[in-house]
Amino acid sequence: MQKKIAFIGAGSLVFTRGVVRDLLTFPAFSDLNIALMDIDKERLKWIKQAVDKIIKAGNYHATVTATTNRREALMNADGVVFTIRVGDMNAVKNDLFIPKKYGVDLYIGDTRGPGGIFRALRVLPVLIDICKDVERYCPKAIVLNYSNPMAINCRGLQEKFPAMNVTGLCHSVQGTAHQLADIIGAPMNEISFLCAGINHQAWYLKYEWKNEDAYPLIRKAFEKKDIYMKDVVRAEMFRHLGYFMTESSGHNSEYVPWFRKRRDLINKYCIGPGTNGRSQVYLKKAIKDLKDGKGDTWKDDIKEWIKNGKVDLPRGEEYAACIFNAIFGDNTVLEFNGNVRNFNLIDNLPYGCCVEVPVTASKNGFRAMHVGSLPMQLALINNTNAGCEELAVRAILDKDRDSLYYSAYHDPLTSAVLSLGETKNMIDDMIKGAGLGNYFKNYRRGNAR
Repeated sequence: MQKKIAFIGAGSLVFTRGVVRDLLTFPAFSDLNIALMDIDKERLKWIKQAVDKIIKAGNYHATVTATTNRREALMNADGVVFTIRVGDMNAVKNDLFIPKKYGVDLYIGDTRGPGGIFRALRVLPVLIDICKDVERYCPKAIVLNYSNPMAINCRGLQEKFPAMNVTGLCHSVQGTAHQLADIIGAPMNEISFLCAGINHQAWYLKYEWKNEDAYPLIRKAFEKKDIYMKDVVRAEMFRHLGYFMTESSGHNSEYVPWFRKRRDLINKYCIGPGTNGRSQVYLKKAIKDLKDGKGDTWKDDIKEWIKNGKVDLPRGEEYAACIFNAIFGDNTVLEFNGNVRNFNLIDNLPYGCCVEVPVTASKNGFRAMHVGSLPMQLALINNTNAGCEELAVRAILDKDRDSLYYSAYHDPLTSAVLSLGETKNMIDDMIKGAGLGNYFKNYRRGNAR
């Protein structure tokens, strides 16, 4: 029986192409109905041509439709993928440059902290609206979210739609696992690991090569200057805390209080590829290009790929296609790291918060793994960030301005740089810059002005 998968935010050109390619490698999806939906008609036109090219290259029998109508895309879908982005360059500018004016120097600001909170304020309400349509038109669908901030979005959706089969995916778990294998010279098919924590800050509690602990090899590898210098922040956290974590040094530098609170520390530790304000450099260039009439290069890139690009048909490393295949395809059981609520999964993180743990996908759906307790030095870091995410969710779902302040007050980097009053002033400036003054209905405490 033909299956249908809907991509909401299909204009995410590189990602959509990759997942479509992966899906069509499975026999159960050889005649797949692919529904591409985006509000940007131009991007939609180009991704439709790109997907047609993949289908032709593989001689598949899949069909593809492109629409700006969400109902049409979702109707009777078996699987749904969210890859939406909400807000233009000015919104991202608000996320990054207002905090920087106050001394909070973010790396990319899309996950947590002041930048992540305000991205969530834009994205989560839209995802909630989309999920209302999922309930109407494909209530049994498997929903995979790739939109950041991952933990806040998933936590909000899983509270609002507890019966929905929704989880969030991030490539940082398998990406870092491959990176560590390369560092120690191990084939990935000989590596096994247990990874758990929160999104972008999960920990390899076990990392084994041929069933032997590989951590001594990893520690030895990071004694080499060239390896250390490529991943300084994570290398330092590994050195002092004893476990390696997911996601890049750049991201992790803004989730903790130790690396970005002073310029001398940024110059010392945030020196590897992409750790020293990458998003700020990109944003400044993008804004300048728009002013100069150059626009974005995405259109030129996709045109060139459609005209001359090679279609790589072998399956990639993203989990999405394999999850769909496990549940309603060939039913090959898959274990992956997913973002789910902490209902007795990690014992020393807040009950009900969003955690990233091993999850098994099969014809029976999702089954999350009970991990137990994290080492205390790791749980302390995760607890602070998970607590801030819980407060951000309350701010958005309850339209509660106080919870927005509380989330920022406790953010590790913000609290290392600013006083409570300075933090409140920063958030007020960000609310004004984002035009959200009328969003918040609840304001209980009457915080000091």
